[in-house]
Amino acid sequence: MKDNIKAEQNRFDTVEDIYEMTVLLDFYGQLLTPRQYDIMDLYFNSDLSLGEIAENLGISRQGVHDSIRKAKLALAGYEERLGLAQRFRVQEENVEKALDSLKSMGKKFPEIKEEPDYKKAIKLLGKILDTL
Repeated sequence: MKDNIKAEQNRFDTVEDIYEMTVLLDFYGQLLTPRQYDIMDLYFNSDLSLGEIAENLGISRQGVHDSIRKAKLALAGYEERLGLAQRFRVQEENVEKALDSLKSMGKKFPEIKEEPDYKKAIKLLGKILDTL
């Protein structure tokens, strides 16, 4: 009965939980088995239901559920040990702060907006942010 309760709770994962899992899948997905990766990709990136995945892969719905549960644990374990996603978030936040600071300087000192180095810094930080 407890497994059914957990399955019900997983259906209502928050947007933040889903986002977190897709980020972890991007960073560590290739460390999963090919089958686990395929199932996680279908579930989180293609937004297929457990039943749809089971039908597509020719396995049971319970098999899909178990694979997702195990893959989630594996991804969380990789992040706990390696911390790549957290480092990514920190870098992204720092670039956003640097870009905001430069833009703020441009508002305080409008003449700086005409400086080639200012324009170049804004452009480069914007490109970095787009690629993260």
